[in-house]
Amino acid sequence: MSFWNKIKNAAADATADLKGRVSRYNNANFKDAVMAICALMAGADGTIKAEERSKTAACIGSLDALQAFNPMDLKALFDKHCDAIIADVDFGRVNAMRAVSKIAGKGDETTAAIDVALIIANSDGDFAKEEKDMFKKICQALKVNPADYGV
Repeated sequence: MSFWNKIKNAAADATADLKGRVSRYNNANFKDAVMAICALMAGADGTIKAEERSKTAACIGSLDALQAFNPMDLKALFDKHCDAIIADVDFGRVNAMRAVSKIAGKGDETTAAIDVALIIANSDGDFAKEEKDMFKKICQALKVNPADYGV
């Protein structure tokens, strides 16, 4: 099985039970971390283009796993992280990683956030090198091994 197929299968498997797991983590740190991850993945190449931002926002809105959360809260958090990355990519990324690190070592909560990252990364059908590199940094912030996710 190719690397890409492994990633697609892992994302599909993760989606199946993600909704139930995510709904248990309706707290500010988790929502902020997940939206920070979405912004980091959208800006993995160093920029967040309007089209990319819109596609990521649409993916967030369509994820059954995130339906337990107020969509306006998610949008506000996603926009906050995107705007910070657009204004200053390095500073924005540092702040987003700070939000991500708040859920490090929290077991299933951490795993659920990683699953969302994989879904966002694969939403356009291409897990680009920049996205893989960003995924590795997110895993590092969450204190997990990206190899456990085939990256």
